[in-house]
Amino acid sequence: MCGICGIFEPGREANIECATLKSMADSMVHRGPDDEGFYSNPGIGLGFRRLSIIDLEGGHQPLSNEDGSVWIAFNGEIYNFEELSRRCVAAGHRFRTRSDTETIVHLYEELGERCFTELRGMFAIALWDGRRKRLVLARDRIGKKPLFYSWDGRRLVFGSEIKAIKAAGGFSDEIDEQALSDYFSYKYIPAPKTIYRHVHRLRPACYLVADGSGVREAPYWDIRFDEQNDIPEAEWCERFLEEYRTAVRSRLVSDVPLGAFLSGGVDSSSVVALMTTYQSPVTTCCIGFREKKYDEADDAREFAATLGADHYEETVEPRAIDLVGKLSWHHDEPFGDSSAIPSYYVSSVARRRVTVALSGDGGDENFAGYGRYRLAMMENRMRACFPEPVRRTLLRPLGNAYPKLAWAPRIFRAKSTLQSLGRSPIDGYFREISCCPPDMKEHLLTGDLVHRLAGYDSADVVREYYDAAGTTDLLSRIQYVDMKTYLPDDILAKVDRASMANSLEVRSPLLDHKLMELIARIPSGLKLYNGCGKYIFKKALERILPASVLTRKKKGFAVPVTEWFRRDLKDFAYESIFGAPDDLLNRRFVMDCWNQHQRGQRDWSALMWCVLMFKTWHAGVRA
Repeated sequence: MCGICGIFEPGREANIECATLKSMADSMVHRGPDDEGFYSNPGIGLGFRRLSIIDLEGGHQPLSNEDGSVWIAFNGEIYNFEELSRRCVAAGHRFRTRSDTETIVHLYEELGERCFTELRGMFAIALWDGRRKRLVLARDRIGKKPLFYSWDGRRLVFGSEIKAIKAAGGFSDEIDEQALSDYFSYKYIPAPKTIYRHVHRLRPACYLVADGSGVREAPYWDIRFDEQNDIPEAEWCERFLEEYRTAVRSRLVSDVPLGAFLSGGVDSSSVVALMTTYQSPVTTCCIGFREKKYDEADDAREFAATLGADHYEETVEPRAIDLVGKLSWHHDEPFGDSSAIPSYYVSSVARRRVTVALSGDGGDENFAGYGRYRLAMMENRMRACFPEPVRRTLLRPLGNAYPKLAWAPRIFRAKSTLQSLGRSPIDGYFREISCCPPDMKEHLLTGDLVHRLAGYDSADVVREYYDAAGTTDLLSRIQYVDMKTYLPDDILAKVDRASMANSLEVRSPLLDHKLMELIARIPSGLKLYNGCGKYIFKKALERILPASVLTRKKKGFAVPVTEWFRRDLKDFAYESIFGAPDDLLNRRFVMDCWNQHQRGQRDWSALMWCVLMFKTWHAGVRA
């Protein structure tokens, strides 16, 4: 796992300055503390920081082909590189290393831009094609590894983190106000936007080609739910377990110590259980909380003991607020998912024992494990009982007029339910996942900012993917939306920044693209069955996990921010949120929400955390 960066200036006759490349790479030393490397030629420069995992002696980068016409800077792991290397050798290529990096170079020589379809793994890649005078950037299918770029028509600057682009000089810190609006809807900024108007994130499963004629971006893969197969349940279980075992086994290749995150839930427990069939004991790490309703440490410890795992844990205290500034720095932009805190801590615990950790990320997205999927299906059945004109002219106005009941379960909150029923399925889902729905956002943002946004609708982000899902099945369409937005831009961004902050590589077997393609063909009724998510997943795991794990109530990787804002973190949060004014947020509205939260009238913790992280980032930019 590494950090990559570079500069491309078409037509420039002088070399890119190595001192600039070094400044860019040094800004990401946490991503690769073991080595650095640079390549500079007229108009092109590549920089690299390395965290050594495979081929510890021979994996230095940037790396070239035999005649130096193709150079690469690569971040990630290619799990099928040995098979691909044999193909390249058979085609006449000579290898100087046993690294997966060199495999990509020779594969590009053979296939050009089609080479990315052959790679099984996680990656962010920069390839310099000296013969064609073009730079090719690519990102893995699911978005596990980040890649940002800025192009002003004459100069392209890229990096694994935005701070590397800043270090290249000439950086514009102009805020993308539409991205800011998206942030307060989703708690993260969806690709291709970033908080900066002139910096973009390359979308997952896409590559970008830059040459003298400009920049073009193209997709090379997509997941499809339109080929679902109706085969017996038992056969689905067999097919899934076979592919799952392959995904886990392939991720155990490492020349450094390797372990796993373990929460006690189904996803991470299944990863660890399969790991023990190939190596034992497995080093496992978990995080706990004093607040028992958030704590899974006892469950994780109990399961680890049954496997004879070498288990480690740490309790997260409210002093975790010390991480706010650090997390803001590592994300380079506002990021409002508070589970970034335990993600950082579990990465820290793991890094003290191992350099690589496997995780259970992806189980909920693949198998409809989130409660919001169940709610969306329930609401859609209710929605079908009313003609569209009735929903539009009656239910939605009723929802707007109905009083808010914060204490009731979501499905019984008449205001929220009526508002959702009065809209299309995707607009109802958008309201369900939004931290700050549109009617509230108009009060959160200042009037001037609302005016400048000129009616911009953040729901367009999810509508785009909902329409492109290629299926009429509602659950599959919503899963597709999450796989294109929430998964890469929240879950995987959080894991990447938290792990790389601790120089730890994280691998996610449940996000293997071959496994995901198989799961996408499973009928949605076997994923969400009688209101129960992960039905077929748990059915398949009955032979490797005890009933106590399979039936355990889902807690999620959350932190007790509701309580923290009212107790231990109250003073710090107040000063951070209200200490310095800005012209983007409505101070009076934020204060009203703060007071309601302190009085226990409403739980505004999610919004307050988003505001806190925005204010922390904004203060850092202005400092």
